[in-house]
Amino acid sequence: MIQLQTADGAADAALDFCLRLARAHATIIRRLDTVLGGHHGLSFGDFMLLHHLSKAPGGRLRRVDLAERQGLTASGVTRTLLPMEKTGLVARLADERDARVGFAAITPAGHNLLDNAMLTARETCAELLRHAPQDQLDALRAVLGNIVGPGA
Repeated sequence: MIQLQTADGAADAALDFCLRLARAHATIIRRLDTVLGGHHGLSFGDFMLLHHLSKAPGGRLRRVDLAERQGLTASGVTRTLLPMEKTGLVARLADERDARVGFAAITPAGHNLLDNAMLTARETCAELLRHAPQDQLDALRAVLGNIVGPGA
């Protein structure tokens, strides 16, 4: 009986953490959408997409890999990329060896916008986490790494 209570307590704590994480996630996205949109004309999703591309080898990723990193479907990434292609922030590239494979690549204009937006995002995140001690942030980063998996 005591083991069940302990297991239930751990399950309750896990549920509470996940609910708080979901609310924090929504708060962070709302704040970053507002700030990045107001200063740079970017949504947080666009910012993340440019960030993922900028960190990828050669500044490019297969659309399917970008979809996985963004937590979107392949068609969702395509819909997100279209306006960014039209404004010159990303370019569509074909694989020289396999025409079925498509890449998205960050352009110099995309890099420039991302560099400017990165400063705003850093300041906003620092403000959101201003009361969190570094050791707590390190512990939470480890927990989140366990949830999303290695290399994420």
